[in-house]
Amino acid sequence: MTRILLLGGTGEASQMARALAERGADAIYSYAGRTEKPVAQPLPTRVGGFGGPAGLAEWIRAHGITHVIDATHPFAARISRNAIAACAATGAELIALERAPWVARAGDRWIHVPDIDGAVAALPESPARVFLAIGRQNLAPFAARPQHHYLLRLVDEPSAPLPLPRAKAVIARGPFTIEGDMALLRDHRIGWIVAKNAGGAGARAKLDAARALGLPVVMIDRPALPPRPVARSIAEVMDWLAHSARLGV
Repeated sequence: MTRILLLGGTGEASQMARALAERGADAIYSYAGRTEKPVAQPLPTRVGGFGGPAGLAEWIRAHGITHVIDATHPFAARISRNAIAACAATGAELIALERAPWVARAGDRWIHVPDIDGAVAALPESPARVFLAIGRQNLAPFAARPQHHYLLRLVDEPSAPLPLPRAKAVIARGPFTIEGDMALLRDHRIGWIVAKNAGGAGARAKLDAARALGLPVVMIDRPALPPRPVARSIAEVMDWLAHSARLGV
């Protein structure tokens, strides 16, 4: 019998959960636990980490998981690596539901960097107003550039003081619109944007707004992962599940 673990936390994961529920699939949705008020899902849900690749492998065995769908954020590299290792150890089938990365268009002023440290180094020496569109997990390195004023957009209110001397947080949950993001950038007099190349439609508006306003974007490339099967759509994942079931996996 097929039993699925859906590693979620993204809009695509919520869509995947609805598709699985509509098919009556035996599936469990897993949240990492970084959001205080996660979106309710139509599947049984667990919240929290697994304890590394060994802990995830143990959980897969204990719960009879045959298939794992990794629909986490493209920058959630740790859980993705853990899933690859755990599935290799247990024999569970793995597929990633992964958004295609964003690609620069005519008029974009992107500065590609490999990681957070590269993004910090790419910012100008002179004081600037910077929109850090990177979530809350990687803010501390930007304290090395205290001359800048930073605007953050977070899903939850910060539970502790921000690790930046000059920062303002806007609390909002996407998807966002180009009109709304243009207004946000203008209202806060933003001169630079730092973004992770997450892909997808829900957070692209800031890039379209930056292009329209002629603003430079420091674009952080995705972390490298070991090879794994990748699907770009829910339909592809459903086909994969059906194929695996026919083979008796």
